[in-house]
Amino acid sequence: MPSLAAKDHGLSLHTEDDVMGLIGSGLPGCIFTVEDLHPRFFDLRNGIAGALLQKLVNYHFPVAIILPEDHGFGPRVTELVRDHRRHPVIRFFTDAQAGQDWLDK
Repeated sequence: MPSLAAKDHGLSLHTEDDVMGLIGSGLPGCIFTVEDLHPRFFDLRNGIAGALLQKLVNYHFPVAIILPEDHGFGPRVTELVRDHRRHPVIRFFTDAQAGQDWLDK
């Protein structure tokens, strides 16, 4: 299976327009690292993450987000990760290979 890493396809996730570009990319799913996301993505009070993730869910576009266990973004992000542990469309992983394996299923 070819790489689904966002950076390998020139993709990022900063705005809802980026979601539409992602959906139109022809990829079956995508892997995002912290660097591929809007700098304010993990400040959950501003609603950026919620809006972007909801649009991905609406379009049933699977995304793996790679986030180290010691991410340093606070307890609300840890809760978000926990809430998406078995989510069918959005999942968080600590390494890219685990995200790729999930998307390959």
